[in-house]
Amino acid sequence: MKKIASLERDIDAWQSVENEIDALTSLLELDDGSLTDEISTQLEALEKDLSRKEIDLLLSGEYDEGNALLTIHAGAGGTDSQDWAGMLERMYLRWAESQAYKTDILERSPGEEYGLKSVTISVEGRFAYGYLSREIGVHRLVRLSPFDSAHRRHTSFALVEVLPEIEDNDEVIIKPEDISIEVYKSSGAGGQNVQKNMTAVRIIHHETGIVVTCQNERSQTQNKESAMKVLRSRLFRLQEEARADAVSDLKGEFKKMEWGNQIRSYVLHPYQMVKDHRTDYETGNTQAVLDGDLNAIIEASLRQKAQLN
Repeated sequence: MKKIASLERDIDAWQSVENEIDALTSLLELDDGSLTDEISTQLEALEKDLSRKEIDLLLSGEYDEGNALLTIHAGAGGTDSQDWAGMLERMYLRWAESQAYKTDILERSPGEEYGLKSVTISVEGRFAYGYLSREIGVHRLVRLSPFDSAHRRHTSFALVEVLPEIEDNDEVIIKPEDISIEVYKSSGAGGQNVQKNMTAVRIIHHETGIVVTCQNERSQTQNKESAMKVLRSRLFRLQEEARADAVSDLKGEFKKMEWGNQIRSYVLHPYQMVKDHRTDYETGNTQAVLDGDLNAIIEASLRQKAQLN
């Protein structure tokens, strides 16, 4: 039924494009010069819509159309890196808002002074995983540190992990005996009820050692469901990496999501530039990127991926 609904949305969308083209054609036939501005405006909107649909066609992976779980980890470097992780959290939340995606912070570990040590965000919406999957890797920031009394230039790193949201199915089987579930009082924001009651949940997967925590919801049941969602996705990623390693001789080198795989640099000093190292895409409008304007960068990466495949 989900597949049928998805195909029906696609059909309706392309029929809408066809109707817009027919309407524009009719306007052109009637135009005596007075409709030129209206036609130009409608044509520009249609071109943007078609460009977005062209990008959507590049997202043909099994999980590209689904929701995503995005996690940001601050790298070594103390306050500067934790502040950088917080800046990335803001950037991705603003990008998701611009795409009309629903976001939910499942777990957040604040930094000692500023920013955060880590955060996991659920991003819900069509193609959320397909787009965000191009953000996996290390993100590097170069700037004059606001936390350095000498105001020297610092380089900070943060790791971005993106997982597809995996439903409870046969692909990832989690048996009750494979995990331990601990409950404790939430230490974060969320109101008196959250902090007084045992609402936070920690799940430990014995075989892999994966530990997942969730404390942002008001009920223990909600936190457990969210933690299980994250655990399923992380186990799925391990399975995918194992498959990729098994066929690496046939498909070439497989790069795991880990430190060392730097994908993008954000330079705020001595000049302004954001550069994606995979595509060589560059922009001097760093503030727009940090405010969530990521589509051009992501689209360039998707086009490159399609060419390589």
